[in-house]
Amino acid sequence: MESNVSVRGETARREQMIGQLAGWIAARGLESPAILLLELTKPLALLGSQALLLLQPLLGGDLDEWADLLQDPAAIDQILDRLEPRDADL
Repeated sequence: MESNVSVRGETARREQMIGQLAGWIAARGLESPAILLLELTKPLALLGSQALLLLQPLLGGDLDEWADLLQDPAAIDQILDRLEPRDADL
């Protein structure tokens, strides 16, 4: 029972982080470059997340959660889903 609560908490935190990242990108009008970058680097996501951990002392803060998020291909797909424009006519 406790593991279900833990999984739900992790899922909620993950959704919050994806929303935060997508919002940050959209607020700056960088949807197109971000989509291109995410699509191109999706196969290298694991290396990118490890690079983030390597740069953690220089960037400051705790980036473990972000590295975990960015190494997961499903999370990358969720970020792309939030960034890709939707047709209003449909």
